[in-house]
Amino acid sequence: MKTHDSVTILLFNSSQRSLVLVKQFRPAVYASEVERHFPGSLAAVDQDQPRVLPGALPGSVGVTYELCAGLVDQPGLSLEEVACKEAWEECGYHLAPSDLRQVATYKSGVGLTGSSQTMFYAEVTDAHRGGPGGGLAEEGELIEVVHLPLDGAQAFSDSPDVPKTLGVIFGISWFLSCVAPGLGPQ
Repeated sequence: MKTHDSVTILLFNSSQRSLVLVKQFRPAVYASEVERHFPGSLAAVDQDQPRVLPGALPGSVGVTYELCAGLVDQPGLSLEEVACKEAWEECGYHLAPSDLRQVATYKSGVGLTGSSQTMFYAEVTDAHRGGPGGGLAEEGELIEVVHLPLDGAQAFSDSPDVPKTLGVIFGISWFLSCVAPGLGPQ
């Protein structure tokens, strides 16, 4: 199995005092929710006759909140260059590698790929935003940019009802303990 390492970027928009997240549909999350609500329903995929589900689930059950991220799959680009490219494509923010602060490198997908992920942090302002973001249609991306106000970040992270990745939880925790204490009052 060929795997790729990845980068993720925690963006803080100081103009809006918000963390910048992305929201997108993930087919695997949707399939997991279908199986959770209708046990055994996905087993019919390998059979000749399709199985009719007793009900339908809205597409929103497959949507997750995530940090801006991307695969390190283009030879010749540094981790920082990949992170800057993803910040532009997904969130519409112009960054230079020197704008990034490396937070951590850790193993991700340990049960399947064993790849590494490097998290970066960058402070941005509304002036850094030069495009809408939203991902690349040719890569099948349909991404919504979300600005999470700082005063609701901990509750967002703690809520079991908000579908989010571990990277979001870690990023918010890191930000609130390492960056937020140094921010001035609103």
